[in-house]
This record gives sequence, C-alpha cells and structure tokens, in this order.
Amino acid sequence: MKMEGDPLFIIHNSLFYICMRSPLTKIIYKALPAVVSIAVAKDIKEVAREIPHELLPFIDRTKPHLGIPEENIDENGLVKMGGGSGFFASADGIVLTNKHVVSDGEAEYSVITDDDRHFSAKILARDPIDDVAILKVEGARFARLRLGDSSRVELGEEVLAIGNALGLFKNSISSGIISGRSRSIHAAPDPKLPVQELRGLLQTDAAINPGNSGGPLVNMRGEAIGINTAIVSGAQNLSFTIPINAAKRDLADLKKYGKVRRPLLGLRYLIITDELQKKMKLPVGYGALVMGQRPHAPAIIPYSPAAHAGFRAKDIVLECDGKKITNDWTIQDILEEKTAGNIVRLKTLRAGSMFDLAITLAERK
Repeated sequence: MKMEGDPLFIIHNSLFYICMRSPLTKIIYKALPAVVSIAVAKDIKEVAREIPHELLPFIDRTKPHLGIPEENIDENGLVKMGGGSGFFASADGIVLTNKHVVSDGEAEYSVITDDDRHFSAKILARDPIDDVAILKVEGARFARLRLGDSSRVELGEEVLAIGNALGLFKNSISSGIISGRSRSIHAAPDPKLPVQELRGLLQTDAAINPGNSGGPLVNMRGEAIGINTAIVSGAQNLSFTIPINAAKRDLADLKKYGKVRRPLLGLRYLIITDELQKKMKLPVGYGALVMGQRPHAPAIIPYSPAAHAGFRAKDIVLECDGKKITNDWTIQDILEEKTAGNIVRLKTLRAGSMFDLAITLAERK
C-alpha cells in the first residue's frame, strides 16, 4: 500500500492531476513556453530629437533624461518605448510577430521568454504587405509552436489568443471561436501613420488587447493558425488575425532568397460597387477602377510593371487570370497567391474598348 509521502505516491498523484487537466489547459501549458514578450527601447538622444516642436516649450531640460521616469530607462540609458508579443516558430530562435510591433528602424528590440530570459533580437525581415515580421535571437532548443494550416480553419472552431496584454499582463490568455474568414479592414497602428488595408484576415471573438499584437492564435491541436494583429476600437469581440500561411510563405522566402519577396503590380484602385457605379456613372458594376485615392498617391506607381504596360487612370480591370474582380476577390487577393516574376493577365476596359494585358510582376521593395 502506498502512503502519502512515499515518492511513488507523489509521482502517481502528480500524473493523476496532469491527466485530469482539461484539454484546454493542456494546450495552454504546451503553448505558453513558446510565447514571448517583445520589448522596444530607444536611445534618449533619439527620443529627444523626435519630440514635436509644439511640445518643446513644455519640456524641462534641466531634469535628467528629459524628466522621463527612471523606471522607464534601463541600465544602458535606453528608454522603454512599449512592446508587443511574439512566438518561437523554430527551436533555433526564429520569432514571428507583427510588422507594426517592430516598425521603428531606430529602436532596439529584445525578446523576453516565458521563464524571464532576455535576448537581443535581430530583425530578419518585414513583410511589405502583410503585418508580419521575422526576428532572430541567438540560442538553441527554444520551445516552439507548430504552425498549422490557416486555409483549413473553419467557422466556429475554438481558438486561444495568447500575448502580453497591455504590455503589463504577461501570458494573458483569452478563448473564443473563429467568427469570420477572409475579412478586410483598414487599420493604423498609430494615428501618425498611414492607414493600411489588411485583407484575408481571420476574425475571432477571443479578446485581443494592445500588447497582444504579434502573439499567436492557437487551435485545439496546439498549432499557431494566426498572428494576432488588430481590434476594432469601440466594438466588442471583434479581433483580427493574420493567417499563419502568410507567415509560412514569408519564412519560405527568407530561407530561399534571404528576404521576403512580395509581388508588385503598381496599380492603385477602388473596387467598383453598385454605389460607386451610380455615383461615377461607370459602364460596369464590378472590377477595379484605377485611380489615386489621396494626394501624392498617383493611380499608377512610376516605373512599376503597370506603368511599363501603359495603364492609365480611369482604366477598369475586370478580370485577373480569368477571375472576376469583386469586393470579395480583389487584385490584392489574387496577388497573395503570386510571387515576383509571375505573369498575370488582366482584362481591362478603357473608354469602351476591351483589351488583355500580360504583365510580369516585379518585386516590391
């Protein structure tokens, strides 16, 4: 008979409690060691240079470090500027996160693991289209998350969002379901930055907060199926995730070419809706109307494949590779499946005349 205090009793008792954990708990404990916090820091001199002119009269330069609280300055004199989340995609230190988490070229980035180890991080690549970045820390045998297949995600599928919520609450976990696929949103990580269109996103009702950005969305097999990226301000249970297949494509590019290679066509356009057709008296109710959408953003990007092909403002692209262009299937969606050097065939309408153009995609810089 085994008695309490007997080593065999303790072992069996521990195994009993491990086995009694819910499937959700088992996934969480398996995923947590692979999730990291990403700290952003900047030299105090660089911070001083970036202070807006209108705020300069209110800065007391007699105070050390411009009056920045000491707890926000590390031992190297770097100012802590915030951060986000990420996760190991390989045991040798490859970390996936959002591009907007590591967007500042003047900042220094550190990765903090679940067991509170700190590593200096090098940025290997930023995706010029999707909100994905790839980092590297030196080391080996890091816990990693398996990467799933986001093309097989189903509506109603249970998921977990893990990350550094608000930059304060490490390894915060929220649960939910996949509530939408192939979503399109316009988002800006900072009011001073331009709005970017993100397409093909997964929508979830799992809570994502500032600081969660870059953390994984995990399925019930313990696989990362997305990188948490955005929420809708003022709404509830509306969170969005970059599908993990976009990151897998970037990782493959990095391995093959040493960089992320995304295709460039060189057109700016508006998707034609019934409302736009009526407003602008267009001859068709579908397609992409070639036009600039704001000052200093021409409809045709100079020296791009579209420019070399002779595209003009007010052309209407009706089809790409035989697929009709609609609000649910845009040129950008089609380019997601292409790479630099691929040829696309565009059926185009210009002033009542229809013609086809075969264009070789360039590499987006």
